[in-house]
Amino acid sequence: MQDKKDNLEERLFELNGQFDIEEPEIGHFNRFEAKLARQDATKSKWNPNTWKWLAVAASIALVFSIGFNSFKSEPEGFELADVSPKMEETQSFFVLTIQSELEQINLKRNEDNKQVIDDALKQLDKLEENYKELTVELKTSNKDKRIIYAMISNYQQRIEVLQFLLEQLDEIEQFKNTNNEETII
Repeated sequence: MQDKKDNLEERLFELNGQFDIEEPEIGHFNRFEAKLARQDATKSKWNPNTWKWLAVAASIALVFSIGFNSFKSEPEGFELADVSPKMEETQSFFVLTIQSELEQINLKRNEDNKQVIDDALKQLDKLEENYKELTVELKTSNKDKRIIYAMISNYQQRIEVLQFLLEQLDEIEQFKNTNNEETII
């Protein structure tokens, strides 16, 4: 039985980040309702049975969602700092490094590089969501070393994204300065 559990955990670890967890864009539901309203306006037939089935389906969906949400109590996870004093130092180092990199990036932000920065920050958000999932896994796995390594790797990936972004910002700035010098000459 333990073998199956280990295989399942390994498979979930391998698939981490491949699940479709994207949420619809802002206003999606409003656009969808408007589209439904347009369709309803074009239909001139009124079928009372349709509304009865729709009411039943909505009631069932409501019952399931209430039941699902009442049983879904997401436990808080463990941070690296909760594992040991050395891990607390490690987490502190990574957090300070990330904050420092973000400060440098914010100082370089302008209209020319806004899109590049926003794209990188979206990558950071995804990595942070993955990290939150890892904190929960760490708590439930009794501080499994594989999860600790994955958390450290997550921090390293965030720093790599920020360092790559800083390199891109420097290249954009150099390119802009080179073009300005050529224009002036």
